[in-house]
Amino acid sequence: MQKRQIPDTLTLEQRAAHAMNAIVGMSDGDYQDIPFFAANLMSNPANLTHGDWDYGSSHGRMIDAMILARHMSGETFGTEIEEKYRANLLTFFKEDGLSYRQTNPNFNWEPNANFIDQRAVILSLTTWYMSTGDPKVKETADKHVAALKRVAIKEKDVWYYPASEYKEGGWPSSNAILLRLAPDPAAFCGRLVMPLLKYHQLTGNEDALELCEFFSAMIVQRSGVFNADGSFNDSLAYRSGHFHTRLGTLDALARFGAFKGDAALISFVEKSYAWALTQCTTFGWTPGDMKEQAYEHETCSLVDLIATGITLAQSGYTKYWSVVEKFIRNHLAESQLLEMGWVKETDDLSKEVPGYITYRNIAQRTRGAFAGYSAPNDFCCNVNHGRGHTNDLQICCLGSGTRGLYMGWSNTITEKRGTVSVNFLLNRGSVWLDVESYLPHEGKLVLRVHQDIARLQVRIPEWAGFAKVRFTRELDGKIEEGKGNEPSRWVGEHFLLLGRAVAGEVITIEFPLSRRKTIENAIGQIFETEWRGDDVIGISPAGTEHPFYNGRKVFDKAPMREGALRRIENELVW
Repeated sequence: MQKRQIPDTLTLEQRAAHAMNAIVGMSDGDYQDIPFFAANLMSNPANLTHGDWDYGSSHGRMIDAMILARHMSGETFGTEIEEKYRANLLTFFKEDGLSYRQTNPNFNWEPNANFIDQRAVILSLTTWYMSTGDPKVKETADKHVAALKRVAIKEKDVWYYPASEYKEGGWPSSNAILLRLAPDPAAFCGRLVMPLLKYHQLTGNEDALELCEFFSAMIVQRSGVFNADGSFNDSLAYRSGHFHTRLGTLDALARFGAFKGDAALISFVEKSYAWALTQCTTFGWTPGDMKEQAYEHETCSLVDLIATGITLAQSGYTKYWSVVEKFIRNHLAESQLLEMGWVKETDDLSKEVPGYITYRNIAQRTRGAFAGYSAPNDFCCNVNHGRGHTNDLQICCLGSGTRGLYMGWSNTITEKRGTVSVNFLLNRGSVWLDVESYLPHEGKLVLRVHQDIARLQVRIPEWAGFAKVRFTRELDGKIEEGKGNEPSRWVGEHFLLLGRAVAGEVITIEFPLSRRKTIENAIGQIFETEWRGDDVIGISPAGTEHPFYNGRKVFDKAPMREGALRRIENELVW
């Protein structure tokens, strides 16, 4: 691709390349290349630590993230670590088809097949097979799905798991089955529907489809996870309304509803999603739960919020394109660790414990990771409430954050039945056209069309209105002008209908920028945010550890750089 001057604004494929650095850097070369799970960056010196999530969960998320990040960015860095992650993952399977946690000399946990881990495992196997078509991966995944079905407790119209951990000999307690003492259904069943559905779509596996059907029925009809008004059940048995697992379940149900054409299921999701938004900030901070972890935002939760919003927008709730773009531009982008000067390091490695903790090159290794638990205004959450300060990085959030970049990137430009839609106003190359975004500096987009398009539409932010939207279309030296207040220009609430586009055409769209302030409530914490378009450019009170937002710079004219936007013929569809 020939380079040219393009806006130096948010480009998700660049962010994916940064994430690759952290994915590779989390590998522990002194301990079988098992990735570290967490980082404490506020500690002096900073450190990385292992935990019981190191196995199916961490490996599954890292494999999925590496495949997606490479696909987006073309980055070739770290292939040897990726191969080690893949090889490690396959060793965790036992003959029963499930993935088991391993022993660690520094901890007193026992091997078990944890059902949060199983979700990350089938997620990674699905992405792995999607990208390579490797029959050995499919064989492993088929056996895994068969095991997930075999160990499920099956009743007339619902299936479930009666515990969070499965042992080689079976479920730990037959009494739990008799009394239906299922653990949090969203955490251990609901979230599994998302990767299982994609695996069915990819391979036709009928066991995967059955699991989706009966788990979804259990969540919606029997579980009580979601209250009648769409709110989250905050009782202790339901993990105090844990946001990551609830939002992940809504993502799964939305996808399944879209797959089935089930309007009632989509409506069920939308009601709960709309309630969840009332608990989050407009820029994408989410609570951890509704009790002890309320102040601890996980990047995982934000990515679930992004994915669910995209499926709802695709299903007709077009207002959520705007909601999701704010999440991507703000808390997802801010949550990625790129500036490392504040991380305190040491040359004294005498306190290192293989398989437990390292102090080695922490800043270099974690650059590109995503926040584990962040505050609305700070990378580090150090409030007086809840559990106080915990992990600054978690590898699950690194995997989820990278997947969030992919969801934004892959849905910026979409095509359906001849209509090409520009949904997010972000830099993005594609086989149909390139989008060059001047936001938030200028209210301007440049579209460079590569092939004839039967019908082209571009979402315009709601704050831009329609009367002052202007566009020009240039082809072979001829220029046509158009306005947003012309009849029949708008579809789907906020999409500017441009109609037929021709290869070689350059379309420039301009609209006024919004400058405004909002008051945001994050579980009783009040913040004033300053917006320029869809970007937060200031927040008060400011953070104290690694402040968010107040370091953002905006100009009257967008800065430019030499570059090219990546175009891929066969994108991985997630």
